Amino acid sequence: MKIKMLIMSVAVASMLFVSCDDSKKKEAELEKAKMEQAKLDDAAKMKAEEEAKMAKMEFEKNTIASIAMGNDNFSTLVTALKQADLAQTFMSEGEYTVFAPTNDAFAKVPKATMDNLMKPENKATLQNLLKYHVVAGKWMAADVLKAISDNKNKYNVTTLQGENIVLSAKDGKVMIKDAKGNTSTITMTDVNASNGVIHAIDKVMMPKK
Repeated sequence: MKIKMLIMSVAVASMLFVSCDDSKKKEAELEKAKMEQAKLDDAAKMKAEEEAKMAKMEFEKNTIASIAMGNDNFSTLVTALKQADLAQTFMSEGEYTVFAPTNDAFAKVPKATMDNLMKPENKATLQNLLKYHVVAGKWMAADVLKAISDNKNKYNVTTLQGENIVLSAKDGKVMIKDAKGNTSTITMTDVNASNGVIHAIDKVMMPKK
C-alpha cells in the first residue's frame, strides 16, 4: 500500500513538474512573441516617420514660395513677400491661386512708389497689395476659362485682401481688371505647386485701399 502511495506521489510530482515546465515555456514564447511584435511596431513607426519626413520635404520643395524663389522672373515678388512677412504663408499648407507679377511687371510701377511700399512702416499696405494678387483655392487655367465663360466673359473674384478682381478672356488670353480699372494679362499659366498654382501676370494690380 505504501509503495502504491509512493508511486502515485512521484507521478503527481512529475505531472506538476511537467506542467510548470510547460507554463514557463509558454511564458517564454509569449515574451518572445511580444518582443518580436515590438520590433515590428518600431520598424513600422520608423518607416512611417521617414515617409512623413520625405513627404514634408517634397511638399516644402514645391510650395508657391519655394517655386517663386527658384525662378529669377519672380525675384522682386519674393523680396516683397519677405518684406511683408508673407513668404512663410505661401510655404504652408493650403490652396492658393497666385496671380504673380513678374520682375518686368514690378518695373512698370514707379520707383518712388515701390521704394515707399518696401519701407517697414508700410508693411500693412504692402501686405494688402500682395494679398490682392491671391485667391483662395486652386484655379488652374481651364477652371478660370470655364468660370469666365459661365459668367458671360466677366467673372468677379474676391481676393485674400478682400476686394474683387474681374477676369475676362480676349483672343485666347485671360485679362484681369483691378479695382482701379487697370488691366493686366496672364502671360504664363499653371505653374503647379504643392499648395496651389501660380499664373504670371504682366502688371501689378492695385486695390482701392
